[in-house]
Amino acid sequence: MYLIALCDDEMTELDKIEQMLTIYRDQYAACDFQLKRFQSADDLLRMVREEEYMPDLLLIDIYMDGKLGTEAARELREMGSHCWIIFLTASQDHALEAFQVDAVQYLVKPIYKDRLFPVLDRALGEMERERHHYLLLRIDNSIRRIALNDIIYCEAKKKQQNVCLAGGEQVLLRMTMAKLYEMVSGYQEFVKVGIAYIVNLEHIESLNAQMMQMDNGDKIYLPRGSYRPLREQYFEYYCEMGCRFQQGEETETVRQQTEYGNSCWV
Repeated sequence: MYLIALCDDEMTELDKIEQMLTIYRDQYAACDFQLKRFQSADDLLRMVREEEYMPDLLLIDIYMDGKLGTEAARELREMGSHCWIIFLTASQDHALEAFQVDAVQYLVKPIYKDRLFPVLDRALGEMERERHHYLLLRIDNSIRRIALNDIIYCEAKKKQQNVCLAGGEQVLLRMTMAKLYEMVSGYQEFVKVGIAYIVNLEHIESLNAQMMQMDNGDKIYLPRGSYRPLREQYFEYYCEMGCRFQQGEETETVRQQTEYGNSCWV
């Protein structure tokens, strides 16, 4: 599901765009999103800052009472937001500013379906592709895009999660393990190990009944009863991915581990 924010200080415009978005969703069964409406840029920014609201797509008017839509977009970028932005406005005067904040499109009112829908096709299509590669996480009061492949494992620290990344970096997330797992559970390479760890199978270097060795050198000791299901998940993952180890030394290693019961996998 995608989070779409709609920001305009005119209620009639909010109603009109929301109706178009509803029609769009009805026409494309695979497109599922949750919409939030804002009547000012400040209301939008406040929710991003205080409630960790992270929209995937923002449709925003430029000329509003108080803060301009381009100013709000610039603040979102400064906070680390990579959301897709579509400007809806009655004038072309701010087109240059719009593209300086990486807006995907600048639509001049009145807005019609035949102009809005192709832009939504492009934005949602790109977001779907990006979603397979990145997570958007709030870290140190900013929103940061983290590549899934860079996540080695996550360890619960009470109500915070310590995320170990490739390259030696560690970041602390202020969220529960359940919430973090909900974000990555759609990716088969991420599995829960006990109640304290989420592990990326891509980064497991070796595994036995007592512990797993990650490719950054870290050792994670396994809780009782977790080894056998973890081993099955690992082999199932690589079999379904078509056995990524297809040549050279890696192929031979997997063959030996499977056929001869290499002690690393017993």
